[in-house]
Amino acid sequence: MSQSKPVIPQNDNVAHALAGAGGGILSMALTYPLITLSTRAQVESKRAETAFLAAVQKIVAREGISGLYSGLSSALFGISVTNFVYYYWYEWTRAFFEAAAVKAGRASKKLTTAESMIAGALAGSATVILTNPIWVVNTRMTTRKADAADEEKSTLPGADHKPVRKPTTIGTLLTLLKTEGPQALFAGVVPALVLVINPILQYTLFEQMKNSYEKKRRVTPTVAFFLGALGKLFATSVTYPYITVKSQMHVARHGEKKEGVFEALNRVIKEEGYAGLYKGIGPKVTQSVITAAFLFAFKDVLYEQTVRLRGSVAKKALA
Repeated sequence: MSQSKPVIPQNDNVAHALAGAGGGILSMALTYPLITLSTRAQVESKRAETAFLAAVQKIVAREGISGLYSGLSSALFGISVTNFVYYYWYEWTRAFFEAAAVKAGRASKKLTTAESMIAGALAGSATVILTNPIWVVNTRMTTRKADAADEEKSTLPGADHKPVRKPTTIGTLLTLLKTEGPQALFAGVVPALVLVINPILQYTLFEQMKNSYEKKRRVTPTVAFFLGALGKLFATSVTYPYITVKSQMHVARHGEKKEGVFEALNRVIKEEGYAGLYKGIGPKVTQSVITAAFLFAFKDVLYEQTVRLRGSVAKKALA
């Protein structure tokens, strides 16, 4: 029996990771148009800023409804990998701290605030390093700029107003590697590592609110939905300027001057004022909060289903 105990946390890690990946895919698919609008707002100049509805109409007129879903395939792949890696390492670290709490004879094995933050930092750092290339490709696709000549031609009187042809995920990746080299896949990795504070804030607040709520009653998917929304609202509002800088670094072209994080922050403030750091914050916060809320709600349900499926498969294997 003692030899089988280490396997249980391992399986739970995988179950949490699979549930997180599935929840991420479902929640992102539901909110992806808001991601497109927010990301484009972050990388456009202040002169190009448009109102929310006007931005939607502009994209649809130029690219069709599918323009709101530019880069969806790479985003779904990215979120599935991101969430799988994150939840695997987060749950592994959580299990480690809980085992240490039991061994130390602590009254409760629930994670403290400090332990939640450490777990989030370790999981977030591993996730950033492994998945940054995916998000660079996704940002390039989401914010792709049509060839200038084609854009000008399409706006001339009498020109055919056909939707802009969209590049594929593989095509974008190959073009990026060919023109800028493998190092381009790690553009923005420094601000991305700094942004690990986003999930740290999000999950720490979520865990502490969840622990407090569980003292009174069971956390249902509906409760998880609202707790997840509150955690993400706080985290995204605090870290948004860095999110803007990261998006701009992802789309920096080969030959353009490479900026450091603080250089990019100073440039945006100088050119557009402090408001420039919060471009697209409306759709971004809305998308982030809704996505996180759905993620936590879906994850709990998917986790229960994953554990149940694993149990049934184990019974059949033993039969």
